[in-house]
Amino acid sequence: MSRVWLITGCSSGFGREIALAALAAGDRVLATARRPEALAELQERGGDRVRVAALDVTDAGQVDAAVKSALEEFGRIDVVVNNAGNGSVGAVEELTMDELRALMEVMFFGAVAVTKAVLPHLRAQGSGTVVQISSMGGQLSPPGYGAYCATKYALEGISEALAAEVAPFGVRVLIVEPGAFRTEFGGGRMHRSRTIDAYAASTSGTRDAVEAMDGTQPGDPAKAAAAIVRAVGSADAPLHLALGADAVEAIRAQHESLAADLAAWEDISRATALG
Repeated sequence: MSRVWLITGCSSGFGREIALAALAAGDRVLATARRPEALAELQERGGDRVRVAALDVTDAGQVDAAVKSALEEFGRIDVVVNNAGNGSVGAVEELTMDELRALMEVMFFGAVAVTKAVLPHLRAQGSGTVVQISSMGGQLSPPGYGAYCATKYALEGISEALAAEVAPFGVRVLIVEPGAFRTEFGGGRMHRSRTIDAYAASTSGTRDAVEAMDGTQPGDPAKAAAAIVRAVGSADAPLHLALGADAVEAIRAQHESLAADLAAWEDISRATALG
C-alpha cells in the first residue's frame, strides 16, 4: 500500500522536492503552502496522487483543516513533514523580540502544532513517521544565525522527547539536519535583522555569505529528498540524519569540541556533589 504524506511548505525548496520524491516512490501527497496556487505545477505532475491545501502553520484552523483534508482524501496519514519556514540572519542584540517570536511561531510552534494534530491518527493506526526538517544549525550555532538556530535547537529538543514518547505506538521521528543546499534559503525568504555597526566584527562574514549563497550551495535538494524518502522506508533509520558533507563535518567537529570540553573540566564538574 502506498504511503500518504502531509508536507508543509511545498511551494519550493525541500518541501517541493520531498513531494516529488514521495510521488516517485509511488506514494500519495497532500501538499500544502500558504498560497496553494503556487502548487499548481506540482499538482499537475502528481495527478490523482496529489491534493493541495492552504496551510499557514501558525493558523490553528488551517492546521486542523489540512489534517482533515488528508484523511478525507486518502483515508490515512503515514508521514508528516514539517518543512515550512525561512532563514534569518542577525546578531542577537540586533534582533527585535518581535522578530524572534515570529520565527519561533513558524519554525517551532507551527511544527509542533502540525505534529500534535497528526499524532492521534498515527497512534490509532499504530504506525507513521514524523519528519522534522531541522538543520545542521540544530546542532551548532554560528554567529549571526542565533535566532534561526534557536528555532532548530528547540525543534530538536522537543522531537527527541517525542521520539521516545511515541515509540511504544509504532510511530517514529526523523530529525533531518541539512547543510547548505541549493534552495532559496539565502534569497527573499531569508529574514535580515537591522544592523549595529559594532557587530561587523563578528557577523559581517555571515551576512556576506548569505548575500552570495544562492546558486553556490553544494547540496542537491532532489538528492536530499530521495535520502529522506529512503530513511522513512528504512527500519534502521537514525533519529538524526545529517545531509551534506558540510553538515557531517560541522556536526562531527561540534561533537568533538563538546567532548573535549567535557573531558577537560570533568574533575571540576564531578567535584560539585554534596559532602
